[in-house]
Amino acid sequence: MIEKIHWLGHASFRIDAQAGVIYIDPWKINNQVKGDFIFVTHEHYDHFSPEDIEKLLEPSGTTIICPTSVESGAKKIKGNKNVVTINPNEEKEIGKIKVKGIWAYNKKAERLGFHPRDSKKPRVGFLITVDGGTIYHTGDSDEVPEMEGLEPDVLLIPVGGTYTMDAKEAASAASKIRPKVVVPMHWGDIVGAKKDAEEFSKLYKGNVRILEKE
Repeated sequence: MIEKIHWLGHASFRIDAQAGVIYIDPWKINNQVKGDFIFVTHEHYDHFSPEDIEKLLEPSGTTIICPTSVESGAKKIKGNKNVVTINPNEEKEIGKIKVKGIWAYNKKAERLGFHPRDSKKPRVGFLITVDGGTIYHTGDSDEVPEMEGLEPDVLLIPVGGTYTMDAKEAASAASKIRPKVVVPMHWGDIVGAKKDAEEFSKLYKGNVRILEKE
């Protein structure tokens, strides 16, 4: 599963699945193939970028999957034809992909203003089942109980701090999520640096892959 995943910087990924090309939080996209499915975790500009999504829309039809807090903005994107909403605890099957929304929010006092746990403005991580494997992108989140024991094949987790978990917090969260392999993200732009990903790799005792930006 890990060989299908490409890090595009920050929290952005492309997954070359047999079921279709999947993007998660595309931002600052250059020269990328069109997407069949585009996942958006929440409304912040570095995760929901209409300009980047528009570049990736497939003329034959791309499905945007997002929480209801992003729905109205997603429907305004030029050329977009299909928006599917996924809120926390919801599960849906979209084509050959299954997805579950997982709560994504801050718990630490100094971060509560960034991503509060708000049912009226939900923010999510996505547990995606595709091609016989599972990928969990946490979105912008602290370590929260809703993510414990998910056991994905691949975990995409923030390590940059300030707005999300730092390396130490991410190592604690990953040990409770229990993935087969972890890819640190949310570094290298706005906040965080490669040293944060490397620190995570030292602290977390499991299998870590630090991907190069494509």
